[in-house]
Amino acid sequence: MKKMYLSLCFAIACLSAFAQNKESELRPFKVDASVGYAMPAGSGSKGGVLAALEPKYAVTSNLSLGLRLEVAVVARFSGYDENGEPLDVNVKASGGYLATGDYYFSNNYSLRPFAGAGAGIYTIASAEATSSGSEGAAAGTKFGGMIRAGIEAGHFRFGVEYNIVPSSKLDGFDANGDPAQITSRNSYLGIKIGVCIGGGRK
Repeated sequence: MKKMYLSLCFAIACLSAFAQNKESELRPFKVDASVGYAMPAGSGSKGGVLAALEPKYAVTSNLSLGLRLEVAVVARFSGYDENGEPLDVNVKASGGYLATGDYYFSNNYSLRPFAGAGAGIYTIASAEATSSGSEGAAAGTKFGGMIRAGIEAGHFRFGVEYNIVPSSKLDGFDANGDPAQITSRNSYLGIKIGVCIGGGRK
């Protein structure tokens, strides 16, 4: 009986270890496809939409590396007119090309909280003032970063990201209508939902 009991305990332990191992054995390659809301920083800006694709490779069960390609369509603050009134600006798309890394706090495929970061190049669209037809913040590229957190549940993904992008400077008018250098902030918050294409259990 003692031998049978020990054998049974050993079998249960092996089955448990095998089940946990199978739970953590996920396919290493996947692509995250997301859409969401982009909220630019600073007063005078207007929120818009964003879309992103992010191919990823899991170097370990808890760490994945990827490349995020994102487009955010927002209206950035572009200063004031000669009367001190805020300029109305066209909504334009800006892009981001970031190397990313995500750390997963669980190997449970059904629910995996994560936190991550990234760094790379942001392409900033010009901000043209519709009320005057003049060019506001100039287009260009800037090096920036991103931090994020969220959850994955199966093939569903939800995340909140903050994109840290250096501000743009432009000559214009301040709120009193006096000539001044205006700061147009390029950082934005992204709230995203999406799907994970690939990945999953082996």
